[in-house]
Amino acid sequence: MATMNFSIPDDIKEAFNKAFAHANKSAVVAKLLLDAVEEARRRQESMDAARSIKSRWKDRPVVREEEIRGMREEGRS
Repeated sequence: MATMNFSIPDDIKEAFNKAFAHANKSAVVAKLLLDAVEEARRRQESMDAARSIKSRWKDRPVVREEEIRGMREEGRS
């Protein structure tokens, strides 16, 4: 198992120790880190998807308003 060392503000350390007084703090921190990694992955996937969609905008077909109205009416009948 690896060890990580980093500094945090004293008030955060105190709040963490109070909130997780009876918990396995290593397990809590590991879960928080895992959650942060997963959130970063999801955020990156979302940004990649948005970038992909935006890159295809220039290739989308142009449809006139009249055509859209006609398709709506056709779909309703």
